[in-house]
Amino acid sequence: MGTHTSSAHGGEELCDRKASGRKRWRGAFVTGTDTGVGKTVITAAIAAALRGEGRNVGVWKPVQSGALLGRGITDAERLLRGTGLAERPEQIAPFTFAPPLAPALAAEQAGAALTMAGLLAAGEPLSERYDALLIEGAGGAAVPLTSDALVADLIAELGVPALIVARCGLGTINHTLLTAALLRQRGIPVAGVVMNEADPATSRNDPSTAANAELIERYGGLRVLGRFPWLSGEVTRERLVRAVEQHIDISPVRQMLDNARSQ
Repeated sequence: MGTHTSSAHGGEELCDRKASGRKRWRGAFVTGTDTGVGKTVITAAIAAALRGEGRNVGVWKPVQSGALLGRGITDAERLLRGTGLAERPEQIAPFTFAPPLAPALAAEQAGAALTMAGLLAAGEPLSERYDALLIEGAGGAAVPLTSDALVADLIAELGVPALIVARCGLGTINHTLLTAALLRQRGIPVAGVVMNEADPATSRNDPSTAANAELIERYGGLRVLGRFPWLSGEVTRERLVRAVEQHIDISPVRQMLDNARSQ
């Protein structure tokens, strides 16, 4: 069953809206080429690295499915462990459903109705507490989110750039270029691609991994920010930050946050 945190709409919110009347969201949306590509670890790692630089960055998982809160295995709970943020899991993930299904279907089976307005309202308290948010999607950009919207539609509504998390191995070029094409079709700028060693065996044995990043850049006009290593054992905040510092160029993310703050 879904959980939901409501938010108040006060005068301060009106001051933070564009001339069009839409709220100005600050941050970046972390989407993936598929489910299980490692969006959560990348979101937590980049957020932890930015917070280590003194930036007031939060995380938000608008909707998650596959397990209920309380056992420590949901994305929201993993995001909190990885970043050390002093938030409750239900604040990070206002909508949580047990069935491992696309959000629209998981909500339907739980007797709930996800709407774009409801998702946005649930994220507003976080947007008010932090200067910027790293927002983790569910599955890929074309995953059904509500009865009439995909994850990509939420990104477009938020008006923030996207960061694509992709696997390292064979097939990732196709999946990454298709993801970028869908985002661009919605007018969403792509800040870059993070290759993630989600499967260490494939990363070691797949001969395509050596050239995939260069080909994604060449054919997709995309910037690959690095290759995040597989981390075995306990994944602590310190290990995540160190991996980012050693393997990922997050300067485009910093630039996006600085630009959003100056607007």
